[in-house]
Amino acid sequence: MLYWLTLLSDGGDFFNLFRYITFRAGGAFLTALIFGFLFGRPLIAVLRRRQGKGQPIRGDGPEGHFVKAGTPTMGGLLIVGALLTSTLLWARLDNAYVWIVLFVTMSFAAIGFADDYAKVSKQNTTGVSGKVRLLLGFLIAAVAGFWAAQYHPAELQYQLALPVFKDTLVNLGVLFVPFAIIVIVGAANAVNLTDGLDGLAIMPVMIAAGTLGVIAYAVGRVDFTDYLDVHYVPGTGEILIFTAGLFGGGLGFLWYNAPPAAVFMGDTGSLALGGALGAIAVATKHELVLAIVGGLFVVEALSVIVQVLYFKRTGKRVFLMAPIHHHYEKKGWAEPQIVIRFWIISLILAMIGLATLKVR
Repeated sequence: MLYWLTLLSDGGDFFNLFRYITFRAGGAFLTALIFGFLFGRPLIAVLRRRQGKGQPIRGDGPEGHFVKAGTPTMGGLLIVGALLTSTLLWARLDNAYVWIVLFVTMSFAAIGFADDYAKVSKQNTTGVSGKVRLLLGFLIAAVAGFWAAQYHPAELQYQLALPVFKDTLVNLGVLFVPFAIIVIVGAANAVNLTDGLDGLAIMPVMIAAGTLGVIAYAVGRVDFTDYLDVHYVPGTGEILIFTAGLFGGGLGFLWYNAPPAAVFMGDTGSLALGGALGAIAVATKHELVLAIVGGLFVVEALSVIVQVLYFKRTGKRVFLMAPIHHHYEKKGWAEPQIVIRFWIISLILAMIGLATLKVR
């Protein structure tokens, strides 16, 4: 919205700064961060008062989690509110990619909110039916995938771009939308599975979002794409403002989610943030790079899939408990030890993901 202040500029004054994506990204980060600090404590107080017993704790979970009983959930409202406010304030609102990412984020946040509300109101861990969640997620992702394809350059429409090999494109045709569904819904649910320890999910999400924001800025500039040898997708640079807002809002949330957590993000936050990562990857034509940058989420999701399939086939377990972060809890690792080590892994994977931008 503030971009329109450039209409007051004569080209050499303060208002001219609003033309620059990097300046507005900095403004979005600070706005979201301040939002988190201003509204974090009041939101937690409201959630604690309204939810009473807080988020239900799984009876078959690690024993150490029972001390967390009574901790309120739906803290994702803080992150979503921060990034929505900062994006609407600082991004160009005539940019289709901004609206695509916001559409996915807010839609998945609504699904997560309904799920969290059902859990705390019934005081059980069931929530909204998994089939209903998946169906709604598929519909949202299908709209987003088709929408993004309409704004991709003609040479990239319905194509799968491969990292490193710029000259190689795979024409998915009508399969592009189903592929986008897998990316977006898969990312949303993978982040949701990762959100099981205090601070575990939010930092890897921030790292992945920051990485994808840099990629979005790079592929949105023709001079950068020539140098970095990646495909040019005009307009994606504005996504950097969204990711800056996510980073600022994430830091504000982490202030209250750091062990011991005063609030959990819940499905409201995890589904929204995961969906956002998937939507950004689809918009920037970096779906496969997301699998690298978000490799931690991939491993968490695969650990559940492997555990379930192996147990159904043999009646035995591969891991002591899935997702895999619970496996390490069962092995005796302290919660902060798991969280920080997973953060380190996420940072390493982000560096690998960024390395795909420059192959010359």
